[in-house]
Amino acid sequence: MPLDDQNTSNISRRTMLHAGAGLLSSAVLPLSSFAAFAADDKPAIGTWPAGSAGDTVYIGAAVPLTGAYAVQGADELKGWQLAVDHINNGHELMKALAPKVDKGLLGKKVELLSADSAAKPNQAVELEQNFIHQNNIILMTGSTSSAVAVALNKFAQREKILYVAGISGSNDTTGKDCVRYGFRQNFYGQTAANAIGPILLKTYGKGKKAAFMTPDYTYGHTVTKSVNDYLTSQGGWEMVTDQVSPLGTQDFSQYLTNIANSGAEFIVNVNWGRDAVLSIQQAKQFGLTPSMKMVIPYQIPFLAKEVGPELTAGVFAATDFWWTLQDKYPLAKQFVDAFQKKFGYRPEWGAENAYVSFAHWARMVSQAGSFYPPDVIKQYEKSETIPSLVGDVHYRPEDHQCVRPVVLVQGKDPKDMKSDDDYWNVVEVVDGAPLMQKPDEFGCNLGSYT
Repeated sequence: MPLDDQNTSNISRRTMLHAGAGLLSSAVLPLSSFAAFAADDKPAIGTWPAGSAGDTVYIGAAVPLTGAYAVQGADELKGWQLAVDHINNGHELMKALAPKVDKGLLGKKVELLSADSAAKPNQAVELEQNFIHQNNIILMTGSTSSAVAVALNKFAQREKILYVAGISGSNDTTGKDCVRYGFRQNFYGQTAANAIGPILLKTYGKGKKAAFMTPDYTYGHTVTKSVNDYLTSQGGWEMVTDQVSPLGTQDFSQYLTNIANSGAEFIVNVNWGRDAVLSIQQAKQFGLTPSMKMVIPYQIPFLAKEVGPELTAGVFAATDFWWTLQDKYPLAKQFVDAFQKKFGYRPEWGAENAYVSFAHWARMVSQAGSFYPPDVIKQYEKSETIPSLVGDVHYRPEDHQCVRPVVLVQGKDPKDMKSDDDYWNVVEVVDGAPLMQKPDEFGCNLGSYT
Protein backbone atom coordinates (compact mmCIF):
# COMPACT_ATOMS: atom_id res chain seq x y z
CA MET A 1 0.00 0.00 0.00
CA PRO A 2 1.41 3.44 -0.86
CA LEU A 3 2.25 5.48 2.21
CA ASP A 4 -0.25 8.15 1.24
CA ASP A 5 -3.01 5.56 1.49
CA GLN A 6 -2.08 5.02 5.12
CA ASN A 7 -3.04 8.61 5.83
CA THR A 8 -5.27 9.84 8.58
CA SER A 9 -8.39 8.73 6.76
CA ASN A 10 -7.21 5.18 7.44
CA ILE A 11 -6.05 5.43 11.06
CA SER A 12 -6.76 2.06 12.60
CA ARG A 13 -9.81 1.34 14.74
CA ARG A 14 -7.42 0.40 17.54
CA THR A 15 -5.83 3.84 17.38
CA MET A 16 -9.23 5.53 17.48
CA LEU A 17 -10.17 3.46 20.52
CA HIS A 18 -6.92 4.47 22.19
CA ALA A 19 -7.67 8.09 21.41
CA GLY A 20 -11.10 7.79 22.95
CA ALA A 21 -9.60 6.22 26.04
CA GLY A 22 -7.14 9.09 26.23
CA LEU A 23 -9.93 11.63 26.19
CA LEU A 24 -11.69 9.82 29.01
CA SER A 25 -8.54 9.49 31.07
CA SER A 26 -7.64 13.12 30.59
CA ALA A 27 -10.96 14.06 32.14
CA VAL A 28 -9.84 12.54 35.43
CA LEU A 29 -7.33 15.10 36.69
CA PRO A 30 -5.27 15.08 39.88
CA LEU A 31 -5.99 17.67 42.55
CA SER A 32 -2.98 19.71 41.48
CA SER A 33 -4.56 20.03 38.06
CA PHE A 34 -7.80 21.35 39.48
CA ALA A 35 -5.78 23.86 41.48
CA ALA A 36 -4.07 25.04 38.32
CA PHE A 37 -7.43 25.19 36.58
CA ALA A 38 -8.90 27.33 39.34
CA ALA A 39 -5.86 29.60 39.47
CA ASP A 40 -5.78 30.29 35.75
CA ASP A 41 -9.57 30.25 35.32
CA LYS A 42 -9.22 28.42 32.01
CA PRO A 43 -10.93 25.17 31.07
CA ALA A 44 -8.87 21.99 30.87
CA ILE A 45 -7.87 21.16 27.30
CA GLY A 46 -5.72 18.39 25.89
CA THR A 47 -3.20 17.53 28.60
CA TRP A 48 -3.40 21.00 30.15
CA PRO A 49 -3.08 21.65 33.03
CA ALA A 50 -2.00 18.16 34.12
CA GLY A 51 0.90 18.12 31.67
CA SER A 52 2.52 21.19 33.18
CA ALA A 53 1.59 20.63 36.83
CA GLY A 54 4.89 19.09 37.96
CA ASP A 55 8.49 20.20 37.77
CA THR A 56 9.05 18.52 34.36
CA VAL A 57 7.20 18.88 31.06
CA TYR A 58 7.42 16.20 28.38
CA ILE A 59 7.68 16.24 24.59
CA GLY A 60 6.90 13.14 22.51
CA ALA A 61 8.84 12.48 19.29
CA ALA A 62 7.63 9.77 16.90
CA VAL A 63 10.65 9.60 14.61
CA PRO A 64 11.74 7.03 11.99
CA LEU A 65 14.79 5.14 13.22
CA THR A 66 14.26 2.16 10.90
CA GLY A 67 13.16 1.96 7.27
CA ALA A 68 13.79 4.19 4.27
CA TYR A 69 14.03 7.42 6.29
CA ALA A 70 16.02 6.11 9.28
CA VAL A 71 19.23 8.08 8.65
CA GLN A 72 17.34 11.35 8.37
CA GLY A 73 15.25 10.53 11.44
CA ALA A 74 18.35 9.92 13.53
CA ASP A 75 19.73 13.32 12.51
CA GLU A 76 16.47 15.02 13.42
CA LEU A 77 16.46 13.34 16.81
CA LYS A 78 19.93 14.71 17.56
CA GLY A 79 18.71 18.22 16.73
CA TRP A 80 15.81 17.88 19.17
CA GLN A 81 18.10 16.47 21.84
CA LEU A 82 20.50 19.39 21.48
CA ALA A 83 17.64 21.87 21.67
CA VAL A 84 16.32 20.32 24.88
CA ASP A 85 19.81 20.41 26.38
CA HIS A 86 20.09 24.08 25.45
CA ILE A 87 16.65 24.91 26.88
CA ASN A 88 17.49 23.23 30.18
CA ASN A 89 20.99 24.72 30.41
CA GLY A 90 20.17 28.23 29.22
CA HIS A 91 22.68 28.02 26.35
CA GLU A 92 23.57 31.29 24.67
CA LEU A 93 22.29 30.09 21.27
CA MET A 94 18.91 29.18 22.72
CA LYS A 95 18.72 32.55 24.45
CA ALA A 96 19.47 34.27 21.13
CA LEU A 97 16.46 32.52 19.59
CA ALA A 98 14.25 32.59 22.70
CA PRO A 99 15.50 35.33 25.07
CA LYS A 100 13.13 34.54 27.95
CA VAL A 101 14.24 30.91 28.20
CA ASP A 102 16.57 30.46 31.17
CA LYS A 103 17.57 27.00 32.42
CA GLY A 104 14.24 25.42 31.69
CA LEU A 105 10.91 26.63 30.42
CA LEU A 106 8.73 28.65 32.78
CA GLY A 107 10.71 27.18 35.65
CA LYS A 108 10.30 23.58 34.52
CA LYS A 109 12.71 21.04 33.11
CA VAL A 110 11.95 19.84 29.58
CA GLU A 111 12.32 16.13 28.83
CA LEU A 112 12.24 14.55 25.36
CA LEU A 113 10.70 11.11 24.85
CA SER A 114 11.21 9.30 21.55
CA ALA A 115 10.26 6.08 19.78
CA ASP A 116 10.57 4.62 16.29
CA SER A 117 7.68 5.45 13.95
CA ALA A 118 9.30 3.67 10.96
CA ALA A 119 7.73 6.53 8.91
CA LYS A 120 4.29 4.88 9.29
CA PRO A 121 1.35 7.19 10.09
CA ASN A 122 -0.61 4.69 12.19
CA GLN A 123 2.46 3.78 14.21
CA ALA A 124 3.35 7.44 14.79
CA VAL A 125 -0.15 8.22 16.06
CA GLU A 126 -0.16 5.23 18.40
CA LEU A 127 3.24 6.23 19.80
CA GLU A 128 2.02 9.74 20.52
CA GLN A 129 -1.13 8.37 22.12
CA ASN A 130 1.04 6.26 24.43
CA PHE A 131 3.09 9.33 25.36
CA ILE A 132 -0.15 11.15 26.19
CA HIS A 133 -1.40 8.31 28.42
CA GLN A 134 1.88 7.73 30.20
CA ASN A 135 3.49 11.17 30.37
CA ASN A 136 0.88 13.86 29.66
CA ILE A 137 3.08 15.30 26.90
CA ILE A 138 2.47 18.96 26.09
CA LEU A 139 4.11 18.93 22.64
CA MET A 140 4.37 16.38 19.84
CA THR A 141 6.95 16.22 17.08
CA GLY A 142 8.27 13.80 14.52
CA SER A 143 7.94 12.98 10.81
CA THR A 144 10.27 12.81 7.94
CA SER A 145 7.35 11.51 5.94
CA SER A 146 4.66 14.04 5.13
CA ALA A 147 2.04 11.31 5.45
CA VAL A 148 3.10 11.08 9.11
CA ALA A 149 3.04 14.87 9.42
CA VAL A 150 -0.50 15.05 8.06
CA ALA A 151 -1.64 12.23 10.37
CA LEU A 152 -0.12 13.94 13.41
CA ASN A 153 -1.59 17.27 12.34
CA LYS A 154 -5.08 15.84 12.50
CA PHE A 155 -4.36 13.92 15.69
CA ALA A 156 -3.01 17.09 17.33
CA GLN A 157 -6.13 19.02 16.41
CA ARG A 158 -8.38 16.31 17.82
CA GLU A 159 -6.37 15.89 21.03
CA LYS A 160 -5.70 19.66 21.38
CA ILE A 161 -1.96 19.14 21.87
CA LEU A 162 0.54 21.23 19.95
CA TYR A 163 2.48 19.59 17.10
CA VAL A 164 5.57 20.94 15.38
CA ALA A 165 6.41 18.98 12.26
CA GLY A 166 9.78 17.40 11.74
CA ILE A 167 10.82 17.25 8.09
CA SER A 168 7.74 17.53 5.89
CA GLY A 169 7.91 18.63 2.26
CA SER A 170 4.29 18.26 1.17
CA ASN A 171 2.33 21.37 0.28
CA ASP A 172 -0.58 19.77 2.12
CA THR A 173 0.99 19.96 5.60
CA THR A 174 0.22 23.67 5.85
CA GLY A 175 -2.18 23.54 2.90
CA LYS A 176 -5.39 21.53 2.76
CA ASP A 177 -4.35 19.48 5.80
CA CYS A 178 -3.33 22.40 8.01
CA VAL A 179 -4.65 22.60 11.56
CA ARG A 180 -4.77 25.18 14.34
CA TYR A 181 -2.57 23.00 16.55
CA GLY A 182 0.13 22.31 13.92
CA PHE A 183 3.17 24.36 12.82
CA ARG A 184 5.90 23.86 10.24
CA GLN A 185 9.29 25.55 10.18
CA ASN A 186 10.91 23.95 7.09
CA PHE A 187 10.51 24.67 3.38
CA TYR A 188 8.22 22.55 1.16
CA GLY A 189 7.33 21.69 -2.43
CA GLN A 190 5.97 25.02 -3.61
CA THR A 191 8.86 27.03 -2.18
CA ALA A 192 11.41 24.51 -3.45
CA ALA A 193 10.01 24.72 -6.97
CA ASN A 194 9.92 28.51 -7.06
CA ALA A 195 13.45 28.71 -5.67
CA ILE A 196 15.17 26.16 -7.90
CA GLY A 197 13.14 26.81 -11.05
CA PRO A 198 14.82 30.10 -12.03
CA ILE A 199 18.35 28.73 -11.69
CA LEU A 200 17.47 25.72 -13.83
CA LEU A 201 16.07 27.93 -16.57
CA LYS A 202 19.03 30.30 -16.36
CA THR A 203 21.57 27.47 -16.48
CA TYR A 204 19.94 25.09 -18.94
CA GLY A 205 17.49 27.20 -20.92
CA LYS A 206 13.91 26.71 -21.96
CA GLY A 207 12.07 23.98 -23.82
CA LYS A 208 13.75 20.98 -22.18
CA LYS A 209 12.37 17.49 -21.67
CA ALA A 210 12.28 16.14 -18.13
CA ALA A 211 11.57 12.76 -16.58
CA PHE A 212 10.28 12.88 -13.00
CA MET A 213 10.83 10.22 -10.34
CA THR A 214 8.08 10.51 -7.73
CA PRO A 215 7.52 8.66 -4.44
CA ASP A 216 3.88 7.64 -4.21
CA TYR A 217 2.55 9.71 -1.32
CA THR A 218 1.57 13.28 -0.52
CA TYR A 219 5.14 14.67 -0.41
CA GLY A 220 6.09 13.20 -3.78
CA HIS A 221 2.96 14.19 -5.64
CA THR A 222 2.83 17.78 -4.38
CA VAL A 223 6.56 18.43 -4.96
CA THR A 224 6.40 16.98 -8.47
CA LYS A 225 3.33 19.05 -9.29
CA SER A 226 4.89 22.27 -8.00
CA VAL A 227 8.18 21.77 -9.86
CA ASN A 228 6.51 20.70 -13.08
CA ASP A 229 4.03 23.59 -12.93
CA TYR A 230 6.90 26.06 -12.64
CA LEU A 231 9.09 24.57 -15.36
CA THR A 232 6.24 24.19 -17.85
CA SER A 233 4.63 27.58 -17.24
CA GLN A 234 7.83 29.63 -16.95
CA GLY A 235 10.24 27.70 -19.16
CA GLY A 236 8.21 25.62 -21.57
CA TRP A 237 9.72 22.39 -20.25
CA GLU A 238 7.86 19.15 -20.95
CA MET A 239 7.32 16.29 -18.54
CA VAL A 240 7.86 13.31 -20.84
CA THR A 241 7.29 10.73 -18.10
CA ASP A 242 6.53 10.58 -14.38
CA GLN A 243 7.81 7.37 -12.81
CA VAL A 244 5.88 6.84 -9.58
CA SER A 245 7.33 4.30 -7.13
CA PRO A 246 6.26 3.09 -3.68
CA LEU A 247 8.20 4.08 -0.58
CA GLY A 248 10.94 1.57 0.16
CA THR A 249 11.60 0.57 -3.46
CA GLN A 250 14.86 -1.35 -3.75
CA ASP A 251 15.07 -1.93 -7.51
CA PHE A 252 14.37 1.05 -9.76
CA SER A 253 15.26 -0.73 -13.01
CA GLN A 254 11.74 -0.69 -14.48
CA TYR A 255 11.42 3.04 -13.82
CA LEU A 256 14.87 3.82 -15.16
CA THR A 257 14.20 1.75 -18.30
CA ASN A 258 11.10 3.86 -18.95
CA ILE A 259 13.13 7.03 -18.44
CA ALA A 260 15.82 5.77 -20.82
CA ASN A 261 13.17 5.32 -23.51
CA SER A 262 11.37 8.63 -22.84
CA GLY A 263 13.66 11.04 -24.66
CA ALA A 264 14.28 12.99 -21.44
CA GLU A 265 17.26 15.32 -21.11
CA PHE A 266 16.86 15.78 -17.36
CA ILE A 267 15.90 13.58 -14.42
CA VAL A 268 14.04 15.47 -11.70
CA ASN A 269 14.40 13.09 -8.79
CA VAL A 270 11.85 13.77 -6.04
CA ASN A 271 12.62 10.53 -4.17
CA TRP A 272 13.81 10.97 -0.62
CA GLY A 273 15.80 9.08 2.02
CA ARG A 274 17.16 5.69 1.02
CA ASP A 275 14.91 5.73 -2.08
CA ALA A 276 16.80 8.78 -3.36
CA VAL A 277 20.16 7.17 -2.67
CA LEU A 278 19.30 3.95 -4.49
CA SER A 279 17.62 5.64 -7.46
CA ILE A 280 20.60 7.96 -8.00
CA GLN A 281 23.11 5.13 -7.75
CA GLN A 282 21.09 2.96 -10.11
CA ALA A 283 20.63 5.79 -12.62
CA LYS A 284 24.43 5.95 -12.85
CA GLN A 285 24.68 2.17 -13.21
CA PHE A 286 22.13 2.30 -16.05
CA GLY A 287 24.29 4.88 -17.79
CA LEU A 288 21.57 7.55 -17.66
CA THR A 289 23.76 10.04 -15.82
CA PRO A 290 25.73 12.15 -16.45
CA SER A 291 24.43 12.31 -20.04
CA MET A 292 21.05 13.15 -18.51
CA LYS A 293 21.36 15.92 -15.93
CA MET A 294 20.05 15.12 -12.45
CA VAL A 295 18.07 17.71 -10.46
CA ILE A 296 17.12 17.27 -6.78
CA PRO A 297 14.35 19.79 -5.99
CA TYR A 298 14.04 18.67 -2.35
CA GLN A 299 17.45 17.48 -1.23
CA ILE A 300 17.73 14.80 1.44
CA PRO A 301 20.14 15.15 4.34
CA PHE A 302 23.29 13.07 3.83
CA LEU A 303 22.63 12.64 0.10
CA ALA A 304 26.19 13.36 -1.10
CA LYS A 305 27.73 11.37 1.73
CA GLU A 306 25.63 8.31 0.95
CA VAL A 307 25.82 8.28 -2.85
CA GLY A 308 29.32 9.73 -3.11
CA PRO A 309 30.28 13.25 -4.24
CA GLU A 310 31.14 12.03 -7.73
CA LEU A 311 27.41 11.43 -8.30
CA THR A 312 26.27 14.77 -6.89
CA ALA A 313 28.95 16.87 -8.60
CA GLY A 314 27.25 19.65 -10.53
CA VAL A 315 23.76 18.68 -9.31
CA PHE A 316 21.48 21.57 -8.31
CA ALA A 317 19.41 21.00 -5.18
CA ALA A 318 17.20 22.94 -2.78
CA THR A 319 17.57 22.52 0.96
CA ASP A 320 16.89 24.15 4.33
CA PHE A 321 20.45 24.46 5.56
CA TRP A 322 24.07 23.66 4.80
CA TRP A 323 26.80 23.92 7.39
CA THR A 324 28.97 26.38 5.43
CA LEU A 325 26.24 28.97 6.04
CA GLN A 326 28.13 29.46 9.29
CA ASP A 327 30.31 31.85 7.30
CA LYS A 328 27.27 34.05 6.63
CA TYR A 329 25.16 33.69 9.79
CA PRO A 330 26.73 33.89 13.28
CA LEU A 331 23.90 31.88 14.87
CA ALA A 332 24.46 29.11 12.32
CA LYS A 333 28.09 28.94 13.39
CA GLN A 334 27.09 28.62 17.04
CA PHE A 335 24.77 25.76 16.10
CA VAL A 336 27.31 23.95 13.92
CA ASP A 337 29.97 24.23 16.62
CA ALA A 338 27.66 23.04 19.42
CA PHE A 339 26.28 20.17 17.36
CA GLN A 340 29.70 19.01 16.21
CA LYS A 341 31.04 19.12 19.75
CA LYS A 342 28.19 16.96 21.05
CA PHE A 343 27.76 14.50 18.18
CA GLY A 344 31.08 14.49 16.32
CA TYR A 345 29.93 15.61 12.88
CA ARG A 346 28.63 18.75 11.25
CA PRO A 347 24.83 18.87 11.25
CA GLU A 348 22.63 18.25 8.25
CA TRP A 349 19.45 20.20 7.67
CA GLY A 350 17.20 17.72 9.46
CA ALA A 351 19.00 18.52 12.71
CA GLU A 352 18.88 22.25 11.99
CA ASN A 353 15.15 22.13 11.32
CA ALA A 354 14.53 20.10 14.47
CA TYR A 355 16.56 22.45 16.66
CA VAL A 356 14.93 25.62 15.35
CA SER A 357 11.41 24.17 15.63
CA PHE A 358 11.95 23.51 19.34
CA ALA A 359 13.64 26.87 19.90
CA HIS A 360 10.69 28.67 18.30
CA TRP A 361 8.21 26.67 20.39
CA ALA A 362 10.16 27.52 23.54
CA ARG A 363 10.14 31.17 22.51
CA MET A 364 6.36 31.17 22.06
CA VAL A 365 5.73 29.47 25.42
CA SER A 366 8.06 31.83 27.27
CA GLN A 367 6.62 34.90 25.55
CA ALA A 368 3.08 33.76 26.32
CA GLY A 369 4.08 33.00 29.91
CA SER A 370 1.92 29.92 29.82
CA PHE A 371 1.71 26.33 28.56
CA TYR A 372 -2.03 26.79 27.89
CA PRO A 373 -2.27 25.68 24.24
CA PRO A 374 -4.49 28.47 22.85
CA ASP A 375 -2.19 31.08 24.42
CA VAL A 376 0.87 29.52 22.79
CA ILE A 377 -0.89 29.27 19.43
CA LYS A 378 -1.90 32.92 19.57
CA GLN A 379 1.70 33.86 20.30
CA TYR A 380 2.75 32.15 17.05
CA GLU A 381 -0.09 33.91 15.28
CA LYS A 382 1.19 37.35 16.21
CA SER A 383 3.52 36.78 13.25
CA GLU A 384 6.35 38.67 14.88
CA THR A 385 9.74 38.78 13.21
CA ILE A 386 11.97 36.34 15.09
CA PRO A 387 15.51 35.00 14.57
CA SER A 388 16.47 31.65 13.06
CA LEU A 389 19.82 30.19 12.07
CA VAL A 390 19.46 31.65 8.56
CA GLY A 391 18.19 35.14 9.36
CA ASP A 392 14.90 36.58 10.52
CA VAL A 393 11.68 34.67 9.88
CA HIS A 394 8.02 34.76 10.88
CA TYR A 395 5.03 32.41 10.98
CA ARG A 396 1.99 33.15 8.86
CA PRO A 397 -1.10 33.28 11.10
CA GLU A 398 -3.34 32.00 8.30
CA ASP A 399 -1.64 28.62 7.81
CA HIS A 400 1.10 28.35 10.49
CA GLN A 401 3.84 28.07 7.89
CA CYS A 402 7.19 29.64 8.74
CA VAL A 403 8.26 32.17 6.11
CA ARG A 404 11.94 31.32 5.76
CA PRO A 405 14.57 31.25 3.01
CA VAL A 406 15.33 28.31 0.74
CA VAL A 407 18.99 27.43 0.25
CA LEU A 408 20.14 26.49 -3.25
CA VAL A 409 23.25 24.35 -3.47
CA GLN A 410 25.28 22.68 -6.20
CA GLY A 411 27.33 19.55 -5.68
CA LYS A 412 31.09 20.00 -5.63
CA ASP A 413 33.47 17.97 -7.73
CA PRO A 414 35.50 15.76 -5.35
CA LYS A 415 38.71 17.54 -6.35
CA ASP A 416 37.26 20.86 -5.18
CA MET A 417 36.25 19.66 -1.71
CA LYS A 418 38.20 21.37 1.08
CA SER A 419 37.27 18.78 3.71
CA ASP A 420 35.70 15.34 3.78
CA ASP A 421 32.22 16.82 4.31
CA ASP A 422 32.51 19.83 1.99
CA TYR A 423 30.01 18.37 -0.47
CA TRP A 424 27.97 21.39 -1.54
CA ASN A 425 28.56 24.94 -2.68
CA VAL A 426 25.87 27.36 -1.54
CA VAL A 427 24.72 29.08 -4.74
CA GLU A 428 22.04 31.35 -3.28
CA VAL A 429 19.90 31.91 -0.21
CA VAL A 430 16.50 32.80 -1.65
CA ASP A 431 14.05 34.98 0.30
CA GLY A 432 11.09 32.82 1.27
CA ALA A 433 8.20 35.27 1.10
CA PRO A 434 8.06 35.67 -2.71
CA LEU A 435 8.25 31.89 -3.14
CA MET A 436 5.08 31.13 -1.20
CA GLN A 437 1.55 30.75 -2.43
CA LYS A 438 -1.22 32.83 -0.89
CA PRO A 439 -2.24 31.36 2.48
CA ASP A 440 -5.60 30.08 1.24
CA GLU A 441 -4.44 28.85 -2.18
CA PHE A 442 -3.97 25.23 -1.07
CA GLY A 443 -7.20 25.08 0.93
CA CYS A 444 -5.99 25.73 4.48
CA ASN A 445 -8.70 26.03 7.15
CA LEU A 446 -7.06 25.94 10.56
CA GLY A 447 -10.05 25.01 12.69
CA SER A 448 -10.81 25.94 16.29
CA TYR A 449 -8.66 26.73 19.31
CA THR A 450 -10.82 24.67 21.65
